[in-house]
Amino acid sequence: MHFHFREIGKGKTAEFHQTIDVNHIIEGRNDITSISPLRVDLQASPAPESVVDVRGELHVRMDLNCSRCLAPLTETYVIPFHEQFKQMENPAEADEDEELIFVSEDQVDIKPYVEETLYMNLPYVPLCGEDCKGLCPTCGQNLNEQACSCSNERIDPRLAGLKDFFKSQK
Repeated sequence: MHFHFREIGKGKTAEFHQTIDVNHIIEGRNDITSISPLRVDLQASPAPESVVDVRGELHVRMDLNCSRCLAPLTETYVIPFHEQFKQMENPAEADEDEELIFVSEDQVDIKPYVEETLYMNLPYVPLCGEDCKGLCPTCGQNLNEQACSCSNERIDPRLAGLKDFFKSQK
């Protein structure tokens, strides 16, 4: 996925409708079991001040495990993409406060920026639902399906002696 500054600068636009294999992005993630090829729908067009504006959407489907109850789930994500590129002789001298990506070449590969956007939008803690109760830490029962009879009351060890003290007073 490349565009040329000279072509876009002449008023042309470039469209990208591709699929990309992104399995390497989820390597090492135990909560994401599989990911579909990323569908990219982008358009590069000229913007004021010799800037190339690239925008569109990324579509991906992931098979995940809930981080609380470990239940499998499938989610489809539509991720907006918007980056602006500006050509410059020495990109290292660019003002870092600007929200532009400075490049020195005429031909720009946008695939790394697409992959970065996907990576930044991966779910940090996938959940099957906001109200997921998770697993019992004692017996492992999925608390969304059935309650368990375990006593999960935690007593601060510094105050455990007081518990026995009140039993002896009765």
